[in-house]
Amino acid sequence: MTTQTARGRRRATGPAPEPRPVVAHTAERPRDVHRDERRHRRSPFRQVTDFAAASGVGQKAGIALAATGLVLTVTVPVTSPVMASNPGGSGALTAAVQPDVTAAAAAKVDFNRTAVTTKGDPDGKLKQLLSAQSVGTITRAASAGTLGAPLDQLVTASPFGYRVSPITGGAGEFHRGQDFAAQCGTAVHAAASGTVTFNGWHPFGGGNRVVIDHGNGLETTYNHLSSASVQVGQKVSRGDVVAMSGTTGASTGCHLHFEVMVNGDVVDPLGWL
Repeated sequence: MTTQTARGRRRATGPAPEPRPVVAHTAERPRDVHRDERRHRRSPFRQVTDFAAASGVGQKAGIALAATGLVLTVTVPVTSPVMASNPGGSGALTAAVQPDVTAAAAAKVDFNRTAVTTKGDPDGKLKQLLSAQSVGTITRAASAGTLGAPLDQLVTASPFGYRVSPITGGAGEFHRGQDFAAQCGTAVHAAASGTVTFNGWHPFGGGNRVVIDHGNGLETTYNHLSSASVQVGQKVSRGDVVAMSGTTGASTGCHLHFEVMVNGDVVDPLGWL
């Protein structure tokens, strides 16, 4: 039996009912064997957005594609193969496979050494410089460093140009090359690859002389030598020993007189070394 209060609530007049007993469930619930598979399975919507982000399309673009409900397979051209697949087997996403690059059996691949112009191939740089333009128009900036040193150590004893003659003492003598200090018997090296065109006595003061033709009007000469180890017509490479320094001819002491000739005219060797 209950009574009605003034505020509309009912108050129990009888004894309170017995509380329900708590039943402990000790039995283990049956395991859902497909739960892990569903947890790792991605929906087609998730596949498209993940693949779009991985391939550079952008997540927003992937969401827009997936939202239309029309795109389940996306092919994106990339620089390397990208593969995204669904373990469930449906909605597989694959990128375009790059085709193999092949050449015909008769194709010719030219690895011409003279075309290499790096610092590791100075002869290639020199040949390209000489063939690109007339040797007489080559600037000092372009020619600098294209010839190798004729001695292991270059110590200037007398520069190129007008000077006081060490033989006569007269002023205004034109010195045709660079004199480098060197003890007699020091190895003299070819400044670049070429062909020996002269090996003998120079009647105008050069003493024992060797001349190497490097092509396209460029020549180098080595003077006052004590001996030479090459013959006319011989091919030499940059750095080969061609002679030994000396003091023959119009010389006041052991040294090397080195000349660079362009179309038969001497130029300052320092513009090429």
